[in-house]
Amino acid sequence: MRGQRKMRAEILVGYTPSAMHPIMKMQFSSTVLLIAAASSLVCTSVFAQDSTPATSRAAAVLDSMPHAKRISDVSLSPDGTQVAYIVDERLSVTNAAGGSSRTIAVEGSLPIRNAAWSADGKRIAFIADLPGDVPSAQIWTAAADGSAPMKHAELKGYVQAPHFSPDGSKLAILFIEGMPRVAGPLQPMTPLAGVINQKIFEQRIATIDLSTDHLTQVTPADVYVYEYDWTPDSKSWAATAAHGNGDANWWIARLYLIDASSGEMREIYKPKLQLADPRVSPDGKNVAFIEGLMSDEGSTGGDVHVVPSSGGAARNLTPGIKASPYALAWTTPDRIIFAEDEDGDFGFASLSTNGGAIKTLWTGPELAHPASAAWVSSASQQVTAAIVRQSSSTPPEVWAGPIGNWSQLTHVNADVKPAWGEMKNVHWMNGSMRVQGWLMLPKDYDPGKKYPLVVSVHGGPSAACAPLWDERNMGPLSAMGYFALCPNPRGSYGQGEAFTQRNVKDFGGGDYRDIMAGVDAMVKQYPIDPKRIGIRGHSYGGYMTMWAETQTRRFAAAVAGAGLSDWLSYYGLNDIDEWMIPFFGASVYDDPTVYNKSDPMHFVKAVKTPTLILVGDRDGEVPMEQSVEWWHALIYFHVPTKLVVYPNEGHMLIKPADSRDYSLRSLEWFEKWFAKAP
Repeated sequence: MRGQRKMRAEILVGYTPSAMHPIMKMQFSSTVLLIAAASSLVCTSVFAQDSTPATSRAAAVLDSMPHAKRISDVSLSPDGTQVAYIVDERLSVTNAAGGSSRTIAVEGSLPIRNAAWSADGKRIAFIADLPGDVPSAQIWTAAADGSAPMKHAELKGYVQAPHFSPDGSKLAILFIEGMPRVAGPLQPMTPLAGVINQKIFEQRIATIDLSTDHLTQVTPADVYVYEYDWTPDSKSWAATAAHGNGDANWWIARLYLIDASSGEMREIYKPKLQLADPRVSPDGKNVAFIEGLMSDEGSTGGDVHVVPSSGGAARNLTPGIKASPYALAWTTPDRIIFAEDEDGDFGFASLSTNGGAIKTLWTGPELAHPASAAWVSSASQQVTAAIVRQSSSTPPEVWAGPIGNWSQLTHVNADVKPAWGEMKNVHWMNGSMRVQGWLMLPKDYDPGKKYPLVVSVHGGPSAACAPLWDERNMGPLSAMGYFALCPNPRGSYGQGEAFTQRNVKDFGGGDYRDIMAGVDAMVKQYPIDPKRIGIRGHSYGGYMTMWAETQTRRFAAAVAGAGLSDWLSYYGLNDIDEWMIPFFGASVYDDPTVYNKSDPMHFVKAVKTPTLILVGDRDGEVPMEQSVEWWHALIYFHVPTKLVVYPNEGHMLIKPADSRDYSLRSLEWFEKWFAKAP
């Protein structure tokens, strides 16, 4: 977070019951948050002195994990015949019916992202990132067959989300000129220094005239645009946007219609909660979007709404649905398809804007992330989609075809096999509340043996555990010989918007009880050693880990990543304080009581659980100071603890070495304390 004291190295602090021994260090791991430490602590460089030798059992397990190639982007041509996809930052195009792929490369073999098709399917646009410490990128187009690549711009700053205008004359992008870092609150924040005047970098819609390569920044300089979609006449955009700081104000964004020539913005909808994924209907008369209680930009869930492009009352098209839509597309001017999380499974459904029943198109125990969809036959009512499919037992691959009848297009991970046990969709009751989660069995599971259990609480809280191909969390825990439970308590996606809102003004209440009821249920159903149960989590999961150890002594060990320990200090330090108002109803200054009842620091005296604390030193979402505060309190109360701060990392760890270290330390911590359990 930007308001921390400046510190360049990472801090690793160790404490044993016999002696308090702070050890300074530095480094980080990839999917987590962290920062530097207090200025009174002097950091050194790496974790070498403190780390267990690479020959440890945990290190051997972690190094034995399979590594699937990453598929970061998939895009379907508007006529449904071609698919573009990016594997390990390399762009390829193939026929949606199958066949050989064609690679599109640019000078210097730069990493590529954000592929997008032209309306006629003849061209594809993409972004190529330039090397360096600050963002800069090139904007390219190429013919559908990969030939004739053409560079249209080279920009200093952060660029994303290219979209051709429907008439093909322009390419729109989201552009933050001069941005010193990658955009988004998950990224490492820029440290504060000198006189602080709160410099704001706004993300604007810019256009590139494809005949002249002239770039124009269209939207106002004081407005941050998050998402946008062209109207069919190429004259306007529907966009979500807010004035002021982009990291903080996504939670108060509104829906606008923006003139693509003048940049004039006309508000057409002010949401009650958060909104995402605006999509203009094929006839330009309506805008569909998802609205709901969302705790993070990019983690979408809620109900499908539609509002006239001219403005007016919005209609909720999915009231009471027992699922969480997270992406949508128009197929005709009066019909929408959407992807949804439903009770742990994922699927696609369709609805008419004129009313009637919601039609389920497909559902399954896997994550099928929709890239795009195309209406290809109004007679047969088929929708073609290109997706990335993965499950806990199957690594990611690209598939395409009519929804539910896809054909596999890639085999980039054909030789990658799971090194962990089976994953099960499990349910339990907490009073009258039915709760869902995912349980991974130990590798080589033998029902005649007793095993430890690690509860892995997801971030959010508006998010959900999913049956993912997981090489860093659930998989290694299973390979260590542990059960791993990832619960979806109230506040999660998957059971409908009412369920997601059940933790409003109740953090650490019903959600905590849902999790503990899940622990009880798993202990009854499976051979779990009740004396060897651990808990871990990152972000909201880190908060829930800290909270849980103030409420119970059932856990033999805990790992809190980027945890939130003190609501009052957190409110003043974080970069995204707008997220708290929908969840708590007021700021901590206006209604401290609602925060105090779920504040871990108010109950820290009860903690006895050995706790590993991991955080990035430039985390803006949950600043490092929250972890330092928790560590300091545990030391005071003689609780076995260790703090690791990863330098130059944000809420999500980016450096592979840091990510590995984060996972390794977590595994070693559980192994150490499970061995000490009576």
